[in-house]
Amino acid sequence: MKLALICVCAVILDRWLGEPRRWHPLVGFGNLAQQAEQWFYGPPQLSAQWRRLRGGMALMCLIFPAVLGIWLLSLVAYGEFIIEIGILYLALGATSLAEHARAVANALYAHNLPMARQRVGLMVSRDTGTMNQTQVSTAAVESVLENGCDAVFGALFWFAVAGAPGVVLYRLVNTLDAMWGYRTTRYLQFGWAAARLDDILNCVPARLTALSYTLLGQQRLAWRCWRLQASAWQSPNAGSVMAAGAGALGVSLGGAASYHGQWIHRPSLGAGLPPGAFDIDRAVKLMNAVIVLWLLGIAIGGWLLA
Repeated sequence: MKLALICVCAVILDRWLGEPRRWHPLVGFGNLAQQAEQWFYGPPQLSAQWRRLRGGMALMCLIFPAVLGIWLLSLVAYGEFIIEIGILYLALGATSLAEHARAVANALYAHNLPMARQRVGLMVSRDTGTMNQTQVSTAAVESVLENGCDAVFGALFWFAVAGAPGVVLYRLVNTLDAMWGYRTTRYLQFGWAAARLDDILNCVPARLTALSYTLLGQQRLAWRCWRLQASAWQSPNAGSVMAAGAGALGVSLGGAASYHGQWIHRPSLGAGLPPGAFDIDRAVKLMNAVIVLWLLGIAIGGWLLA
């Protein structure tokens, strides 16, 4: 039951305190990753193989010391319980994600499209300056569904599997993938290792998240969308999560979007009408319901294995 108690306490802390406004470890890690990129990227004429190698070396130099340090810290008997709660709390981002999403919805409710564009720009990496109301809502719902896996359920999964070192490994790799995992000229090779490792670490959590969305939403529609649409998405992990989530909510996601000034065609996910402001709130409620489901599942699993 120790595992369940740690998870519950960390979720309560996240709900109570939210994301630290200053000195967040992931923000500091992101700044360090930017510096590492400058050190390891190398000259423009490097071959694709050397660029991949340098990206992999940068990843290892950033990840290995942090995970090793957390593993050594987790061996300390005194205060181990508090340390693990604190680490898992810092890895979770449910409250921050919900706050960002509701800020977008509130701007749309107030018919303030420029403000909605600005706020959704804090959630997604796509260009938001010319979005209409439907595109803003779509981006926000997609972010809640996908980041629900990355910032909540994946973290809970890897903490349950491998403790504090596991959740630190997962969140740091996830952060590097968010920074370097783009299919652009600059990052296609350099970010290859981060993107592939993130895919591996998310393989099981993504499908458990998709299953959870299916169970707590429109089940038949979610299952059909997941089964038929997930493989068409560029990322099989994100495709599973968003196809099932879109079906669970009964909305249509995907479609063309602008990234770094270039329009990218994306397959359609889900079924029904495109989302509106109300559906952003529904996506947040679905994420929160799945959190409760996971905590119950972790508690029951811990009791059965005790």
